[in-house]
Amino acid sequence: MLKLSKISSLLLAILVSASFAKTANAQQTTTLTVVVNGIKHQKGQICLGIYSNEKGFPLSTKNVVKSACKPITGSSLKEKFTGLKPGNYAVAVVDDQNGDRQLNRDLFGIPKEGFGISNNPTVSITTGTPKFSKASFSLSKNTTVNIDMKYGLDP
Repeated sequence: MLKLSKISSLLLAILVSASFAKTANAQQTTTLTVVVNGIKHQKGQICLGIYSNEKGFPLSTKNVVKSACKPITGSSLKEKFTGLKPGNYAVAVVDDQNGDRQLNRDLFGIPKEGFGISNNPTVSITTGTPKFSKASFSLSKNTTVNIDMKYGLDP
């Protein structure tokens, strides 16, 4: 009887330890809400890409952590991204008028479609394409990011 009691106690201790380990190893996730303002067109779609590092930011869609394209229904759009781990992120947005899900540019690299970047950095011939470090923000809990659309370079 004593052996059975020790085995039961040991089994209970193992189960309790396993449940604590599972809780400790569970990754906290967050929700990122992106609000896009200043959309000029009423056709096409707004495509959003979430990046977790500088690789491919902001022009490549291959390295996005999460993405979405939504039909344009007004001058602003709100999109929620769930399940992101805490960390640094940046968001790139395109007013995709031709449905190719990328920012079309002219021969000089100047955008032909509307675009937006988190933190709304200056985008001009002098500054060039914004770097991840200028556009990134820390996501540690539920966060809202406001992005203003641009339909040309800043002066």
